[in-house]
Amino acid sequence: MKSTLTRLSLALTFACGAAPVLAQSQPAVIFDMGGKFDKSFNQAGYQGAERWAKESGKKYLEFEISNDTQRVQAIRRMAEKGASPIISIGFAQASALQQVAKDFPKTQFAIIDAQVNLPNVQSVLFKEHEGSYVVGAMAAMVSKTGKVGFVGGMDIPLIRKFQCGYEQGAKKTNPKIEVFSNMTGTTSTAWNDPTRGGELAKAQFAKGSDVVFAAAGGTGVGVYQAAKDAGKLAIGVDSNQNHLQPGVMLTSMVKRVDVAVYNVLKGAKPGVQVLGLKEGGVDYAVDENNAKLLNPALKAKVDAVKADIIAGKVKVADYMADNACKY
Repeated sequence: MKSTLTRLSLALTFACGAAPVLAQSQPAVIFDMGGKFDKSFNQAGYQGAERWAKESGKKYLEFEISNDTQRVQAIRRMAEKGASPIISIGFAQASALQQVAKDFPKTQFAIIDAQVNLPNVQSVLFKEHEGSYVVGAMAAMVSKTGKVGFVGGMDIPLIRKFQCGYEQGAKKTNPKIEVFSNMTGTTSTAWNDPTRGGELAKAQFAKGSDVVFAAAGGTGVGVYQAAKDAGKLAIGVDSNQNHLQPGVMLTSMVKRVDVAVYNVLKGAKPGVQVLGLKEGGVDYAVDENNAKLLNPALKAKVDAVKADIIAGKVKVADYMADNACKY
């Protein structure tokens, strides 16, 4: 109830334009487009914040961005209220955070999925290409048609990074495999368009794909429904989404945004942190919802791929480093 009142008070503060300073510093989490219940990236961050709140017995402020123009105002109002650390979820908040953090040098900030080089900002990045390589290899291992698919959200380098890793894993496993790839759009609405996601997935299934990986936020929900309707398999992203369509979800490429947010709330440490397979920042999910799809032999093969990446035996190309998918 207290948490609800805190969020309600914050919403009224934003609506009325007031920004009273907190009696005691509280952290704040700002969720980006799609909202904290997007069943994907934002929701993973929310789960990390809730874990911290439950363990610490403390409260945090929160705000959900509903349009692109709110980012600077949202971060600034949190800083004016005396919140610290202020955590921005998502790369799209980078420029807004950089602008505000310069004006509040004594406030601690953090951003998930982007790098802001300021002395009072912690940046947490992930090696999405490593986790995507693993699920790409898995997709190729189970595909009966030799054709797999990828549906991305907003067409940006970060999502191309997922795509590139996925293609590498699939083609290393089966050099003859065909990979179909589509992006949902070029604006932030691409993260929350399940109808379009379903359409893209259906088109890929019609061309012969029997496994589709969605890296598209809330749009992925439509991809998973399309997979269920077609009797095909899907791969989730960011959060463990296996429960959304049990028996249809081959796995989820888990990106531990929850761990990143939780760790920042426990103690912000300015600088850059990069989390990959070795650090437990990305992985593939196994639970009761996909256990029947992953027999011991398949899991052993996938774990061997994962181990080779961690050991450095397999180098996964990073699209964002090369600005191209080289492999």
